Amino acid sequence: MNILFCSVGRRCELLKDFRKTLGDKVRLIVTDNSPYAPALEFADVSYQVPLINDPAYIPMILEICKKEQIDAITTLIDPEIAILAQHREEFEALGITVLAPYKGTAALCFDKYEMSKYLNEKGIATVKTFGTFADFKAAYEAGKISLPVFVKPRTGSGSVGARRVDTYEMLEEVTTADSSLIIQELMTGTDMDADIYVDTISHEPVAIFSKKKISTTIGGANKTISFKDEQLFEFVKNALKVFQFNGPLDMDLFYQDGQYYLSEINPRFGGAYLHAYGAGVDFPSFIYHNVKEKASNEACIGNYEEDVVMMMYDSVVIKKLDDIQSNMVQV
Repeated sequence: MNILFCSVGRRCELLKDFRKTLGDKVRLIVTDNSPYAPALEFADVSYQVPLINDPAYIPMILEICKKEQIDAITTLIDPEIAILAQHREEFEALGITVLAPYKGTAALCFDKYEMSKYLNEKGIATVKTFGTFADFKAAYEAGKISLPVFVKPRTGSGSVGARRVDTYEMLEEVTTADSSLIIQELMTGTDMDADIYVDTISHEPVAIFSKKKISTTIGGANKTISFKDEQLFEFVKNALKVFQFNGPLDMDLFYQDGQYYLSEINPRFGGAYLHAYGAGVDFPSFIYHNVKEKASNEACIGNYEEDVVMMMYDSVVIKKLDDIQSNMVQV
């Protein structure tokens, strides 16, 4: 299987996991805008490409797909998910499985305010969210929301700009200074997430791995502990019915007052998917089964041990500059 990871960045361990599972049954082709992305060193073939908003970007990706006879494509950054979704037909015309959601779902996942409105329309419990300070003010004066609250950018990723705000005056100040911020109820329950694989043939979830967050940094959780709860599995399966996903995704959740709430969805390999893989939830095998064997996977939801802990740490790649430059393939 020739799989293309776009915008591979620092996702070294993810590539190692694919290699560990599939060995010589997989060729890892990767792209990044920077020649110094460390994950480039763990691929079979690497390409330096323009920024994702460059008009030349998709034509170059399509050329790479043709040259490398790509079977499946995915991205590891949120802003590119919608781009792959928008060009799905061009990739599928080349026989490529696009491991990304369909257009409508991709747009909802990137816009956290629109996602909140959509979930409310569909009756899926979610975090109370306001798109403007004026909307918050009306709800606050009606006694429907209280302080403190949580603000974060309407779009974006990696928890950049997300923070708690304690006072009315400070909230008005920060949202006036940055109109891209949305305002959310401050959730005080358990912060958790789930790594989910939606089969690309049956379009049903076949794996759900749930974990509680012990510690987080900018970019996501770095210490987590696995757990199982049938209530969570049913909540996730019910929520997925109102979307069109295709492949791996990461769902952020809260558990508060006996109920689960969906916060947001990142329809790609989550940064902490490494925990799921280490606990035996093997997305690379699912992808291979879908893409190369053209068969749907059997559901194995909850097929892992509880109380398995992930403790993430940083490592490094050391290379000579000449070696880095010589390893990049030209389109």
